[in-house]
Amino acid sequence: MKVLRFLGLPNAVRHLILFLVAVVVFTASPFSKFTTADEASKYMLPGDGTFSDTAGSGWTLGFAKAVLTPDDVGKKTYYIAGYNSNNPAEGVLDDMYARAVYLDDNTGRGGVVLCAVDCVGLSRHDVNDIRAMVIESGRIPALRSVNVCATHTHSAIDTQGLWGKSYVSDGKDKAFMQRLKEGAAAAILAAYDARRGGSLYYGTADVSDKIADTRTPVDFNPLLTCIRFAPADGGSGVYLVNLSCHPELLGRGTKNVSADFPAYMGREIEARTGGEFLFFNGAIGGQLSADRIDDVLKTPDFDCEAYMKQYGKEIGDIALNISNEQALTPLVNIKSQAVTLPCENPIFRLGKVLKILDNDIEKKPLSTKMNVLTEISYLELGAKQIGVFLIPGELYSELYSGNFLPAAESANGFDAQYKVLSQMTDCEHSFVAGLCNDALGYIIPDNDFLNNEWLGFFDICKDQFGRTHYEETNSVGPQTARILLDAMDALTASVR
Repeated sequence: MKVLRFLGLPNAVRHLILFLVAVVVFTASPFSKFTTADEASKYMLPGDGTFSDTAGSGWTLGFAKAVLTPDDVGKKTYYIAGYNSNNPAEGVLDDMYARAVYLDDNTGRGGVVLCAVDCVGLSRHDVNDIRAMVIESGRIPALRSVNVCATHTHSAIDTQGLWGKSYVSDGKDKAFMQRLKEGAAAAILAAYDARRGGSLYYGTADVSDKIADTRTPVDFNPLLTCIRFAPADGGSGVYLVNLSCHPELLGRGTKNVSADFPAYMGREIEARTGGEFLFFNGAIGGQLSADRIDDVLKTPDFDCEAYMKQYGKEIGDIALNISNEQALTPLVNIKSQAVTLPCENPIFRLGKVLKILDNDIEKKPLSTKMNVLTEISYLELGAKQIGVFLIPGELYSELYSGNFLPAAESANGFDAQYKVLSQMTDCEHSFVAGLCNDALGYIIPDNDFLNNEWLGFFDICKDQFGRTHYEETNSVGPQTARILLDAMDALTASVR
């Protein structure tokens, strides 16, 4: 792209040339670069065929964590992911971690693993590498499900390859990626070894004044959900926190590796209780961030680091002061399903061919078409108390709530017709865990999915209302939302 710019070609021509190169390269690429459906699902444990209504004898939970940050940041080149390309890290503000929980209801069916990794995103291929280490170790009997989510911090080392030295270079470091996978697997195995009996509680708090939505419609989950484990031995607890907010508060100028505000939320929890935590992001597409994100991104002298740390402290305080806690019946059910998505974004294709992206992608013989192979899961905790939708990407909140733009205000002029996630569960409370088991980019309602008329995904366009449609350039395609929601509807209908 820099070469094309150097030649003085107009912007539209540069994008058109890059598009044609992507088509040619993809068409000529060998099948060895791609994945079959069987390979992609080899380590996806299916979970429960149908959900049980019979509670177990009590909760067992184990927690462990592993530091992922390499020791040579600032000496060796590691690219920071989430803002601009070619942004080498110069230091470490706080460590990247993999944090894992092993959860068992003692029904005799085995346990479930939830792991949160401080990074911008992990492909399903990378998640399966972690799963393979855990499953093939043979150290956890009757394991039902292993789920790995990215916290989506925009200040950690690149784990997707999109923020390297240039537009067409891989920003991932192979040794670091291996360290990350081994660390996450080690944390999962250690969590199983550290399991204790105890009680599980959940509660919510309204955080609507802490969230900003920067793309129309203004719609987001106003609740922070905290699931708290209280061990029977009187030791320190574990807090599982779900919040729909981009961890991007250090801003574009950051040069230091950081887990962003979730790390400081955790520090507040640890300082006041001695407890540990996991952070699971929610439906954050379109773009949900912190209340002062405009200052972070647009005010040159704004103290982003101080704000980020204070924001994390405040979120931790909110989680610790929840007043509506309820005990969860010892019952965990989960089911997973592979999903095939047509890959309509040629940037995705080019990234795969150039070995920048590691997503599981399938290529059909004698065809230029390709599919992204991903997965979804549905988790219930308690006796229909909490339903959790494990989604592989940055879901637009409207696809959970149903609060879509009306036809007259949408980019494409028609109403969105979906059965949304909130209609697929009869649990007392539900939420989305995003960027789970795969990083797919943005998942956008079709009535507001707009691409450049001539250059498609290669250029950011504006609609008739003057709204910028950046997120589309980082999406698999306009059919993604419908296919994922239809698959989740079928999955949730099948469990009873």
